[in-house]
Amino acid sequence: MTPAELSRTVLRSVRGAVEERELSVPVPARIVVQPPPRPGCGDYASNVALQLAKPAGRPAREVAEILRKRLAGTAGIDRVEIAGPGFLNFTLGDGALVALVRDVLAQGTAYGDRSAGNRPVADLVSADPAPVDRVSTGPASVGRVSTGRASAGRPGPGARAAVVGEVLERIGAAAGRNGRVDGHPALVPVPDDLATLTARLGTDEARWILLRPAAHDPVRVPERPVQRESNPRFRVQYAHARTRALVRNAADLGFLSEPGGVGAPAAAGSGAEFRPAPASAHALHTLLAGHPSVVEAAARLRAPDRLVRHLEATADAFFRWHDDCPPLPVGEQKPLAVHRARLALAEAAGTVLANGLRLLGISAPEHL
Repeated sequence: MTPAELSRTVLRSVRGAVEERELSVPVPARIVVQPPPRPGCGDYASNVALQLAKPAGRPAREVAEILRKRLAGTAGIDRVEIAGPGFLNFTLGDGALVALVRDVLAQGTAYGDRSAGNRPVADLVSADPAPVDRVSTGPASVGRVSTGRASAGRPGPGARAAVVGEVLERIGAAAGRNGRVDGHPALVPVPDDLATLTARLGTDEARWILLRPAAHDPVRVPERPVQRESNPRFRVQYAHARTRALVRNAADLGFLSEPGGVGAPAAAGSGAEFRPAPASAHALHTLLAGHPSVVEAAARLRAPDRLVRHLEATADAFFRWHDDCPPLPVGEQKPLAVHRARLALAEAAGTVLANGLRLLGISAPEHL
């Protein structure tokens, strides 16, 4: 179940409560669900009960309880809990995770990219730097650099405008906005200092450090690119390369991926084949499911840094889950169904990382 599907499910519960006169409120046009602010509070949360409490003339927790009863037992939702003054916290069932993995793998490069079915993917996700003559951008995309001007190998504002403008066109196309992020994009020349920065740091690192800060934040330029996990750009690329290595290693062991339950085998006599997926799997699921909405928000808000931060969070979640649930058999252990399922989740994570990197014009290497 994706965030959009969960939002529609909650909206249907509100509409049902109104139709059956459990609540007397105007039915909202849409309901926002998002990851909870703290770990351990489910996969998603919504403040819809707090929003409806005043027009309903009832306490928010009472409204939340009405909706909780309606949502309990819904396919794809394992638990619905009420927290604080009336927040609804949702924990999705393992079936939702399996369905998402199957969907990501089926869509491949088209996942999160509405235009991929209509245009060649290479047109949208080329890893080449911006064209050398001009690109489309706008004033809202230009951020500050830490020195305020171009000097000693540091980029001026034009370098950032060039890269951000090009990436916004890619993200806008992926979000179904025909590559246009505003009504009147301006054509600006690509400055010489962008070429200088790229020559010094390499295309991937140069683009990452220009895209990572929000528009109002300074660009901080390293002396040289660091090829270790302390570098967020390297960590994201390494996470993708790790997913591809898992696929190669699994092939060497004679098995392929198959979406399914990723929890550990259950204890003997428990009556179950596998224990439920751990929290780290659900955290990764939330990020993979949210990728299309992040791409859309990055285009709508003219903020490619949102996609950058999402990729960092996805890579970190992948490594945490990988440590909890190794996708490959250990020692003399034979591959089991759970290993095929974990490999499928790793493949799905790699797909999301690769799709996001390519929209930023940054390479997604198979080996590191």
